[in-house]
Amino acid sequence: MAGTVFDFRKPTAIGARVRDADPQILFGKGYDHNWVVAKTLSPTPRLLVRVEDPVSGRVMEMLSNQPGIQFYSGNFLDATTVGKGGKLYRQGDAIVLEPQTFPNTVNQPSFGSARLDPGQTYHNVIVLRFSTAPKR
Repeated sequence: MAGTVFDFRKPTAIGARVRDADPQILFGKGYDHNWVVAKTLSPTPRLLVRVEDPVSGRVMEMLSNQPGIQFYSGNFLDATTVGKGGKLYRQGDAIVLEPQTFPNTVNQPSFGSARLDPGQTYHNVIVLRFSTAPKR
């Protein structure tokens, strides 16, 4: 992961990589991948992701008790959806962030368990924090 299009440990413009020549990015037409933050659920929410717009200074931080974050980059937006100001949304014009267990957990015993037995409660805590940072 280090040094690849999947390395977001340092602030990186998503748009600079969403149309990269990496085989996985090409196959999925962008990002639709799960990042492992930890191996297990957390008793309290922990920071999973921080996104910042360097132009406006808007910041969003997402915390959750889940061990992973699914990141999807609007890969199949096709300019048929009209947004604010009449803007047409195209491939790569959006991001979706979903705290969750790992997608293939049922087939990978090393991932732990996503099993929910009758009478059990699924508890996914999601905290969104919004702030501003100095404009760059």
